[in-house]
Amino acid sequence: MEMNRLFSDISEEDNWANCDGALDRGFFVGHPNGDGRGDSASVSRSHSQAEKRRRDRINAQLATLRKLIPKSDKMDKAALLGSAVAQLKDLKRKASEVAESAVIPSEVDEVTIDREMGSNLRTEGSNQRGCVRASLSCDDRPELFGELIGVLKSLRLVAVRADVSSIGGRIKSMLVVHSRDGEEDRVCVDSLKQSLKVVLSRIACSSMAAVSDRRRIRSKRQRFFFPPPPHQSS
Repeated sequence: MEMNRLFSDISEEDNWANCDGALDRGFFVGHPNGDGRGDSASVSRSHSQAEKRRRDRINAQLATLRKLIPKSDKMDKAALLGSAVAQLKDLKRKASEVAESAVIPSEVDEVTIDREMGSNLRTEGSNQRGCVRASLSCDDRPELFGELIGVLKSLRLVAVRADVSSIGGRIKSMLVVHSRDGEEDRVCVDSLKQSLKVVLSRIACSSMAAVSDRRRIRSKRQRFFFPPPPHQSS
């Protein structure tokens, strides 16, 4: 009787209000904020969508990779990636070889001499070891090659390889030389380095003279500039 009296004291409006509050707080089964089953379904759905987007991106990149790898139409993913890795290693090796043999002028005048004992610089018709590699960086001047030829003749040296590059008014000449008589001990590194330094000094003087001449010519042009005559009115 007491229990019935307790429930009878609660009005019907209060009961519906309590139900609405329970719905708002998600206390009923299946509500996203209720017992957790709604949350699990939502998280699973979001995870599936994210996973699908990730697979789509991977497949798109693999399709692009197949266009870059020759004869990859029938490769599976593992074989495709293996072929890509092999090609990248080959490109890295070739880039390293190019970087080692690149002849790029330095910004300062310099002479370097290295005695080459390896076989990678030997050329056809020259089976001799102990070649000397000489490089010279300076301003790009037309008389440079004549000066270098004069040095080789005076020291009785033969060039078996020559690499030259010119960038932005600077030039670098790399020569691999050996003795004309084929005797390694006849190549005097000190004499070669000293002769090339003399060439470097001459080129520097020539460059300074050329700059001075250009400034003098520009000054003369400014000095002999005549303004136009004033307009005469009739």
